Amino acid sequence: MLGYCTASQPLLYLLTSSEEPEHGFQPCIAPSSPKTGAVPLLHFIAVRALPLSASHCVPGQREQGRAPGHVVPTVRCPVAADATAVLALHCGQQPPGLSPPSAAPHGLTAPVSSAGPGSPSSKCLPMGCAYRREFLANFWLCGEGKVEHLLGVDGTFAGLSTGQRVVTVQKGPLYRVRGSHVTLWCKVSGYQGPAEQNFQWSIYLPSAPEREVQIVSTVDPSFPYAIYAQRVRSRGIYVERVQGDAVLLHITELQDRDTGVYECHTPSTDERYFGSYSAKTNLSVIADTLSASMAPQVLTHAEGDAVELTCEVSKSTAQHTHISVGWYRLQGAGESHAEEVLTLSKDFVLRPGPSYAQRFLAGDVRLNKVGNTTYKLSIGGAELSDQGQLYCEAAEWIEDPDETWKDISRKQTGRTLLVVTSQGRDLSVDIAAAESSLPEGDTLQLNCMVESQKSNSKHFQVLWFLNSVEVARVDPHGVLIWKEEYKERAKLGQLQAFKQSNTVYVLTIYEVRLKDNGTYHCSVSEVKTPGDFHSIQTNLSSGVQVDVKPVERRMRLSVSTSTPQVMAGDALILLCEVQGATSPVSVQWWHLPPQDPGPRVPVATMERDGTLRLGSTYRDSGTRGSLRLEKASSSVYTLVIPNTLDEGDGGRYGCKATEWSRGQSWTEEGETAVTVSSMGLGLHATLRSRIATVKYGQSFELVCQLSASYTLEEVPVSVGWLFQPSPASGHYHELVRVLPRGTMAWGAAQPHFQGKAQLTKAATSSRLRIHSAAAADEGTYQCEVEVWRRNTLSLGQPAATARSNAVGIKVVLPESKLQVATKESSVEIAGGADTAIECRIVFAQNNSQFAVTWYLLPPPPADATPLQIVRTDYTSLLEYGAEFSSPAQKSRFLSQRVSSNVFWLRILSANPGDQGRYYCVVEEWLWLVDSWYKLGEGASGRTTLEFKLPERELQLEKTNRSISAREGDEVTLHCLLQGAHLPTTHLSATWFRGEESSHIKPLLTLHCDGAIEYPRESLAGRLHLRRPTAGDFSLTLRSVEEGDAGVYHCQVQEWQPQSKGKNWALQALAHSGYTHLTTIPPESTVLSRICSSPPLLNFILYLPLVLILLLALAVFCWYFKSRKNKKGNITGDQLMELQEAEGIKKT
Repeated sequence: MLGYCTASQPLLYLLTSSEEPEHGFQPCIAPSSPKTGAVPLLHFIAVRALPLSASHCVPGQREQGRAPGHVVPTVRCPVAADATAVLALHCGQQPPGLSPPSAAPHGLTAPVSSAGPGSPSSKCLPMGCAYRREFLANFWLCGEGKVEHLLGVDGTFAGLSTGQRVVTVQKGPLYRVRGSHVTLWCKVSGYQGPAEQNFQWSIYLPSAPEREVQIVSTVDPSFPYAIYAQRVRSRGIYVERVQGDAVLLHITELQDRDTGVYECHTPSTDERYFGSYSAKTNLSVIADTLSASMAPQVLTHAEGDAVELTCEVSKSTAQHTHISVGWYRLQGAGESHAEEVLTLSKDFVLRPGPSYAQRFLAGDVRLNKVGNTTYKLSIGGAELSDQGQLYCEAAEWIEDPDETWKDISRKQTGRTLLVVTSQGRDLSVDIAAAESSLPEGDTLQLNCMVESQKSNSKHFQVLWFLNSVEVARVDPHGVLIWKEEYKERAKLGQLQAFKQSNTVYVLTIYEVRLKDNGTYHCSVSEVKTPGDFHSIQTNLSSGVQVDVKPVERRMRLSVSTSTPQVMAGDALILLCEVQGATSPVSVQWWHLPPQDPGPRVPVATMERDGTLRLGSTYRDSGTRGSLRLEKASSSVYTLVIPNTLDEGDGGRYGCKATEWSRGQSWTEEGETAVTVSSMGLGLHATLRSRIATVKYGQSFELVCQLSASYTLEEVPVSVGWLFQPSPASGHYHELVRVLPRGTMAWGAAQPHFQGKAQLTKAATSSRLRIHSAAAADEGTYQCEVEVWRRNTLSLGQPAATARSNAVGIKVVLPESKLQVATKESSVEIAGGADTAIECRIVFAQNNSQFAVTWYLLPPPPADATPLQIVRTDYTSLLEYGAEFSSPAQKSRFLSQRVSSNVFWLRILSANPGDQGRYYCVVEEWLWLVDSWYKLGEGASGRTTLEFKLPERELQLEKTNRSISAREGDEVTLHCLLQGAHLPTTHLSATWFRGEESSHIKPLLTLHCDGAIEYPRESLAGRLHLRRPTAGDFSLTLRSVEEGDAGVYHCQVQEWQPQSKGKNWALQALAHSGYTHLTTIPPESTVLSRICSSPPLLNFILYLPLVLILLLALAVFCWYFKSRKNKKGNITGDQLMELQEAEGIKKT
């Protein structure tokens, strides 16, 4: 039942089929839209009767197309179950709150009828919706004849709309038999874009109903999944385009796995998703249970005799199906067209062929069903035109959901030859065989003799039959036509049929076969003229029985091997003994690798004439050697594979012998198993050493013991020695390798072994002896054995490799006995004096050398990280630390060796910045065999250096400041001495940068003699010490950078010359306050912006050049134009002067 309600129509009215519409209904005439010509939106209005409450209407939604979230609102209303609705359309606006409806079923068609009684208007035609069963009601078609909106049987609002895509597929479920050719149609409408749309077919299998399996596409060749790709490539599955928006999916040979839900999808060409983009149908593959059978026979009847033929037809299909049974007759040279005799259709209606219509109406031709499966054709009076080959064809039909019938299976029976002889004719036919019993391979000759009055002037057509099946025919012209199954043998010259005379016809079979057994007939038909298909009279000969006896086969074959178990590289010898063969024999060897169910691999073939042909895998003699297949004696064929590769050459080897005689062949096969063991089987290497810890300079020996399941002396063997230095890096270096011919190849990674290693090689062992062990010899050792196949001509890749266990060798250095004095001490000096820090070695080896490094621990609160001052290695090479690398520092801190066991650190002109704790670290080095080695080290006790500060203190400004400077500018840091200093003294100043709690770093030092020292040379160009007055030590920092931020202070010292100015004594010192410097990023200016933008900079640079070029071009054009005008004026003046001169001359 149908129903609809809106907010403006709270009640729903239905009209039963027995009632008339109420008076006053307005005709449904919808004006066309000026743009599209389509009927505007319509909606249903009330007609009368059966009110229902609108509260029963339930809103819902239905998903459309493939666009996620694209839904169409719907309204469902329950209605009376016994009401038959008659719907009317009204021209009006869309009901409020309801979006445009989804598409109605594609292809909705209904016949237009005249207005019946009670029609609302003559312009509204009643329609019947018969396309889909969901639409059960009648409705009115109004205006321009377009139905815009319908209601489904469940009360769902549906509509037809232009611009809305609709995909329709053949309705299911469909049932088709296995092996048949199936087509599924799919079409699309309401689309936008090109007229030729693309289609994609997929399937949802019953085993995974939610998983899409792609089959075929009209646009994407890579669309099919792997299980369908081969069938698509071979055209087993393809898409036929019927028109631009309709296709057929073809499955040429249906399989069981083709059962499932098929989806037809059309990729969108629309501007937006609107409508349905795919549709589905269900296809089930069922077994083909239809069978039809009739025994082939030859029937000879005279004209007027009754003829009966029976056909057995059965089926066991679970679905509801019908059967049709028909009889057909073949006659004529081509036999391409079968003439219908009589058919019982699927609707149980008898339908005669055109030639049998009158005889069927007269009751002379009948078809009766006898029992459940037997169908009998009866011909009351045979006519000469009935002769030919008759057969029965059965078809099974099933009704599809679209109410059409489809034949899902067809079966034909064997053929019965019907010969109708004429009454009162003189034609007689006889057949004879030269020999009716003969052995296989002999020649069979059959003669067909014709007797008739005036036979030489008549035209005969002769047909040859074997077991009632036609073999060949000879027409009146003598043209021979073979049946399909005999054409190949005829081409090979094994069959021959010809017209010896007008009364003698011959069929010859050379090299007769067992399948040529049976009864032979010849049928002769007299025709009025050659090419006439209607015979005057026909006669069939009696049958002649031909017995072909099989040739007794006495060939026997046995396969064996003298090498059932070999090692890779050994030869395989296989024997194939053929006994009892009396004709030439061809022999083929094949190989099937172990655990390989794949196809046999051809090895070698010897033809009957002795020609040898190798398989593709065995043609390269460099792989397995020169393979040989020889006939050792009259019955023994020997196959020799000189050099087996690996286990893959094992498995089964077979010999196939074929005996040939008179075009026939007899085959015997045999096989034997062979095992090929890998050379890696049982191959082991074991490494041993009597000692694992070796003293420095001592020798040690490593023994590599080899073992295998075969004799190593008989195969090429190579032994390599590998070494991984300590500490382990995970990578082994090859020291040396002894090749099979005894030559040695030394590795390049560890060359020092070559002069100290000794190698000894025996049959099953190899020894490596290392003399004078050094620290570089400490590490892990391994040996590696490589073996090659026995008969390998060139080494190439080894057949097997084995690596031994790892053996670690530790080389122990001499024990260090170094002792350094560790007593703590302190030294107090006055400023400017020289001092020395002592480092004493208490005990060491006699032949040791020492490396001494001096360190300084600054006094607290500076950090406790020791600063390296200077290092003197065992070759007396000096290396200063980063903080003491300036020339001034190097000249003040000196490392000296006073005696064999005493070292000094001399500090010249010490100042308060040198205070701290000093100590030395002594390293003991010893020359051992090949290099210097560090035996040990020891640190001395700390020596504290303190200064005796003067009683008088200078007065410096102690104010702490915080200043800021922009990057790129310069800033001045102030250091002012307050008060005067003694006239006989000199001042020095040092600027420092750093936090109070950390180690400060000197930036600049002004010595008392006026020299300026820059510990960091990179700052020399940016630091400037200003001396406007004797007590002003202000520092100017130019081009401030971001890294210059920090805390700065200065230290001023007063010095008194001593010993006639050669030495200086510190009289007083003072520290200034701290200045905290903060840097500010540079201010962005127009110039900086231009410089930071390369495109803008290029524009400004090249713009003047462009303007100058344009100005020059304009000046050139102006000059050229003015000169041209001036030239024109001069020419005019000259012309006037000439004219005046001519006038004067004439006068």
